[in-house]
Amino acid sequence: MQRHPSAWHPANWGQCLSVALLWLTGRLPWRWALRLGTGAGHALYYLAPGRRYVVRRNLELCFPQLDTAERERWVRTNFAYTGRGIAEVALGWFGGPAVDRVPCDFHGLEHLHAARDAGTPVILLSGHFACLEMAGRLFGRQVDMSAIYKPMRKKPVLERTMRYGRERTLEQVISKDDIRGILRSLKKGGTVWYAGDQNMRRTEQVFAPFFGVSASTTTGLSRLARMGRACVLPMFYYVNARGDGYEFVVGPPLEDFPSDDRARDAARMNEVIEQAVLHSPRQYFWAHRRFKDQPEGTPNPYAELRHAHFGRMPWQKDRRKKNARRKGSNDAS
Repeated sequence: MQRHPSAWHPANWGQCLSVALLWLTGRLPWRWALRLGTGAGHALYYLAPGRRYVVRRNLELCFPQLDTAERERWVRTNFAYTGRGIAEVALGWFGGPAVDRVPCDFHGLEHLHAARDAGTPVILLSGHFACLEMAGRLFGRQVDMSAIYKPMRKKPVLERTMRYGRERTLEQVISKDDIRGILRSLKKGGTVWYAGDQNMRRTEQVFAPFFGVSASTTTGLSRLARMGRACVLPMFYYVNARGDGYEFVVGPPLEDFPSDDRARDAARMNEVIEQAVLHSPRQYFWAHRRFKDQPEGTPNPYAELRHAHFGRMPWQKDRRKKNARRKGSNDAS
């Protein structure tokens, strides 16, 4: 169900407040903003038990070799990067010219330049790391590219703000549902930024391993590469070891991609993303329920998640309990 599009509608006031806080954070000196975000991430570790469970569970599934103490250190560090990522959203969308001078190291750009010089359309395969929005701004200053995004139909104010923020540095942002728009960009010889590492619930999906765990995976990458006659280059981004800048790594084109087997292509995409995650596993967006949808008959990997607390802060009301009490009262009457 789509929300009322006007920012003045009461249903959207919470989004307006979020945008205002992001704007204020984005106006801070970037080092201050990142420290503020990191601190907020440490606080979220305690304030968001549902998300904490999901991060911990994902790490249990993907890195079973970690002992309990080490895994918990990863969870805490991941929350710090997630909080920093919120500040990076603010800086990416609203930050001033100083943000464009943040230290960056670029590796492998010759692969991208070679494809563009040959007139070959390019799809940059990425994943959801915490610094995604900052990466879009900084890499977009180096390369003319479009970005595919998932529409936020229930959050129209945030969606418009996201588009505004990304279009400051990117050529355009294209909805994942706008296949014609994506193909138009590719057929002009353009470069499109694509992240296909989240749980899929549509028909265009297969189950492919991700760190050895069955994951509902999109087949969109191979489909777009085939229809747009594009080569696929891995492109990933990380906060550097010092924490004061970013590292971008572009790999060579995937050979023999796409193939005639969409399941094999999906598995290969997951393998590429796995290797990128292993570079800096604590920076990946583990708060997403990547393994939520499973083949029929497979146990729910998040069975112990207390849904009433998922993504809800302690001071927020539990609407489910409230609705259940109301329903019980109506039945009794």
